[in-house]
Amino acid sequence: MARDADFYEVLGVSRDATAAEIKRAYRTGAMRHHPDKNPGDKEAEHKFKELTEAYEILSDDQKRAHYDRFGRAGLGANGAGAGGFAGTGFSDIFEDIFGDFFGGGGRRRARAPQRGADLRLDLEITFEQAATGAEISVDVPRMETCGECSGRRSRGNAPLQNCPTCGGSGQVRFQQGFFSMARTCTACNGEGQIVTDPCPNCHGTGRVRHTRQISVKVPAGVETGTRLRLSGEGEGGVHGGGRGDLYVVIIVQEHPIFARSNDDILCEVPISIAQAALGADIQVPTLKGNEPLTIPAGTQTDAIFRLRGKGVPNVHGHGVGDELVRVIVETPTKLTDRQRELLEEFAKLSGEETHPRGQGFFRKVKELFDEATGR
Repeated sequence: MARDADFYEVLGVSRDATAAEIKRAYRTGAMRHHPDKNPGDKEAEHKFKELTEAYEILSDDQKRAHYDRFGRAGLGANGAGAGGFAGTGFSDIFEDIFGDFFGGGGRRRARAPQRGADLRLDLEITFEQAATGAEISVDVPRMETCGECSGRRSRGNAPLQNCPTCGGSGQVRFQQGFFSMARTCTACNGEGQIVTDPCPNCHGTGRVRHTRQISVKVPAGVETGTRLRLSGEGEGGVHGGGRGDLYVVIIVQEHPIFARSNDDILCEVPISIAQAALGADIQVPTLKGNEPLTIPAGTQTDAIFRLRGKGVPNVHGHGVGDELVRVIVETPTKLTDRQRELLEEFAKLSGEETHPRGQGFFRKVKELFDEATGR
């Protein structure tokens, strides 16, 4: 590094940068210019050395304080300079930063317990089951801890052997310039141990695929897209890790009569012209059977009646919705001669009093037409 180069400029940080910002800047730059990523590139190797020297000084509070106050002169014999990194503790820093990139810097990897994967199951249920709740049995294929070896992978739970390739460290070391690097051992996948006599049931993996029947309690009021979490019903863990979770995603089938709007149920009911004109008492379907409904005389099509408490329970326990009954006045399509005769007589006798909406509508149309034509 040039003797007048500023360490902060080399790392691209301000003079009041935090330790985390300095570490992040060094990691970014060192990853970009590392000799492993730029073989034969002298400029990249030089830049990597500059970054490393700057980081060694600025990551040490005492050295940084001396540097901020006196510049390079304040570093004395403790500066990185050409003396390299011996005795400075920098190897620990390097391993901390590049441990995940270069395989942990030579430290032995413990076989840490790993939690099993979460699973998702799409469950299709009926409209009625969504409204009232249900308990449904489902088959879930999943990886489970081998019962024969208890997940230890070897026959008869025999102890595992140290990997001959890495000597049990889980890593293979190599020299890169003045650095000693380490990569994950491919022979043992970084575990440091190998199975010499694998369990015949799981073939040395520690887990087997098994289909298990699970009971899913569907609460009343669920909708399509509702997600139920069954803790510990996912895949089994590795090396003694806990189970994952099972997420059940609800899909509600369409109903031939009912529709749903939040916690309310919608239902269309056809009525005759006579029932609409004269009024009637009819039976309408609900989730719990037929309910009586009084249709007042003069009811128009699309009129909506509310049956309170006949909807869907709120899934969070906030009451029950209503059923909204929309009546459709049905026009007869096949008339007998007598029916036609009576309707024709009715039409002759009809006036504004019997069809107020229609008469009012056509009167407004005429008024608009007269105004537009100046009549």
